[in-house]
Amino acid sequence: METKREFYIEDEEAIAKRRKNFTRIGQWSFGILFLLAWELLSKWKIIDSYYWSSPTTIWKTGYIAWTEGSLWNDLIYTSGATIFGFGLGTFFGALLGLSFWWSYYYSRISEPYLIAFNAVPKLALAPVLVILFGIGFGSKVVLAFMMTIITTALAAYSGVKAVDKDLEKLMYSLGAKRWHVFTKVVIPTTMPWIVSSLKINIALALAGTIVGEFISSRQGIGRMILYAGQIMNINLVWVGVAVLSILSIVMYFATVWIEKLLLKGRNVE
Repeated sequence: METKREFYIEDEEAIAKRRKNFTRIGQWSFGILFLLAWELLSKWKIIDSYYWSSPTTIWKTGYIAWTEGSLWNDLIYTSGATIFGFGLGTFFGALLGLSFWWSYYYSRISEPYLIAFNAVPKLALAPVLVILFGIGFGSKVVLAFMMTIITTALAAYSGVKAVDKDLEKLMYSLGAKRWHVFTKVVIPTTMPWIVSSLKINIALALAGTIVGEFISSRQGIGRMILYAGQIMNINLVWVGVAVLSILSIVMYFATVWIEKLLLKGRNVE
């Protein structure tokens, strides 16, 4: 029986490994075929290369911008503002959401205002925030922060409402203090909810940073795209779009790694 059970476990692991490898091959194949089709359609004049450019032209333009321009500095500026705003928004949003567990009346009174603020299009406040915090790095961080804090707070609050009340009562009956219940029951319960918002937050933080750079900035990928559009350098615009796409993918997989780290041992997919 034990040998048969080990066989089934090994068989499941082999199937999971094959699925993972097949998925990766499919992802890479789709990306390569997409770029190849784009290149050929542009070369054969099926699509207008002036507006849509081509992968090889974008690569050449990007190489020039990297070696002769300020692409590296712009990339550091944009990614730095995004990461700072994302980190601060996630941290303080989690604290805000977790704080609702401490008081029933505080949570009920605050909930409608939290939802109302979440409904406000934060990007519409971008011009005000840029004027308030200046055109420098700080305003981009604030925009990224504003885009993420409410999402994390609502996720944490949903986790707080999902806490097992019977488990809380059991902890209290065993002599646990309120702080012990919070650290041993509430935080572990809400952690998957908070972590689930990371993938959404990183995209929102990047969007907030780019919008801030569009409005007014001395550096950043958003500023580069805006400048390229003003001088009608469409290839440089596509370079900016490509860089942002790669940056968002890198940040996405970074959040996946953080998610696995935080939920280690929980058997979460």
